[in-house]
Amino acid sequence: MVPGRLLLLIVTTVHYASGAFVGINIGTDVSNMPSAPDVVAILKANQITHVRLYDADAHMLKALADSGIEVMVGVTNEEILGIGESASKAAAWINQNVAAYLPSTNITAIAVGSEVLTTIPNVVPVLVPAMNYLHKALVASNLNFQVKVSTPQAMDVIPRPFPPSTATFNSSWDSTIYQILQFLKNTNSYYMLNAYPYFGYTSGNGIFPLDYALFRSLPPVKQIVDPNTLSHYDSMFDAMVDAAYYSINALNMSGIPIVVTETGWPWLGGANEPDATADNAKTFNNNMIQRVRNDSGPPSQPNFPINTYIYEMFNEDKRPGPVSEKNWGLFFINGSSVYTFSLGTSSRVTGNNSDFCIAKPNADPGKLQVGLNWACGQGGANCSVIQEGQPCYLPNTYQNHASYAYNDYYQRMHAAGATCDFDGTATTTTVNPSYGSCKFSGSSTITTNSTAGFTPSVAPGPVTPQGGSGTTNLQVI
Repeated sequence: MVPGRLLLLIVTTVHYASGAFVGINIGTDVSNMPSAPDVVAILKANQITHVRLYDADAHMLKALADSGIEVMVGVTNEEILGIGESASKAAAWINQNVAAYLPSTNITAIAVGSEVLTTIPNVVPVLVPAMNYLHKALVASNLNFQVKVSTPQAMDVIPRPFPPSTATFNSSWDSTIYQILQFLKNTNSYYMLNAYPYFGYTSGNGIFPLDYALFRSLPPVKQIVDPNTLSHYDSMFDAMVDAAYYSINALNMSGIPIVVTETGWPWLGGANEPDATADNAKTFNNNMIQRVRNDSGPPSQPNFPINTYIYEMFNEDKRPGPVSEKNWGLFFINGSSVYTFSLGTSSRVTGNNSDFCIAKPNADPGKLQVGLNWACGQGGANCSVIQEGQPCYLPNTYQNHASYAYNDYYQRMHAAGATCDFDGTATTTTVNPSYGSCKFSGSSTITTNSTAGFTPSVAPGPVTPQGGSGTTNLQVI
């Protein structure tokens, strides 16, 4: 990926004592994924108290023990078929992936699959049986009051979400969705909705203004109003959630709260994705979190706060698809935040307007090597701390070493007109990239949101474009 010069500044996800919370999804299609303890260290340092895992990874569940973080574990789409056909397999899954970790690991929900109705229709017949078997296994273990079972579905199950008051589920899935809703009602659980205004806007062919998708206020002549109820919608996010509530009501069900299990906005896209920008992502995430903080629901359900999980913790650079698919992350893998954030327990905002110069995520390794060698040589940067055995040597990657060298050069020479470019491999950020004992130049007077005491996981040594070990190329001559 090649992010723009302006890094996204958002408020990260935290729990609010007033009731509604914002959590984070943790996807793992990430090169050099940090170790589970390192991931938890990032979560704790940033006061993030709710996470959703897409599986039931043992390393993560162990690392989350005694952290107090509420955990939603996932039954993968591949596991549903076996569980839905066998009560004993469901019981074994609960014993192995839930009961074995409670109470130390605060597991509070199970997400059965991900968008099953729209992605793997052949599994749909056993989806509700799988949910029932899992719930019965929880009952047998006396865990059903602590751990809720549900299944995340995409907005695609509602073919015409606007106006919300006339929204209904796709009729071909009515029977299954009714069974899901009946299960949720009977078990006092909640409907899991993946709601992405980014996709709603980009696929809308200009029907709705961008400001509406980004939670920005609209002038009176452009306000979005449901013609049937005359309800005003300040955001596409609220309209999407309300469309789901009306769809539930259309099946004569009520009293089932909605939790948004995924939402967000990509901060980088390809040439044909003009709306995936840092500015748009910054605006969306800031405004979305402020929206959730007001602890209210959409117009039709004002007393139902919209608990929400942001997508996602790291950029999943290994995911297939367009550039935007790989660029939703909130954190770099070395533990530093891509964005500034405010803590839910205070008004302190981490970071300020001072700039650091860092290597762009996924910049070309060959160009990073050239830039690193120049900065440490002709550029005059002090690169002693990125030598083996020194505080900033690990992770031993071109991105990490170049970030330190670029920043050291930039801090020394910026006043003389130096820029943060390095052949397009660098960008500025207001976020302090320091971590552990590795302190970046210019950080002494800046409040950092880096993880206190967090040491990044050791990444494999960088590989040169010629395929050899990059270690010797990092030495300063």
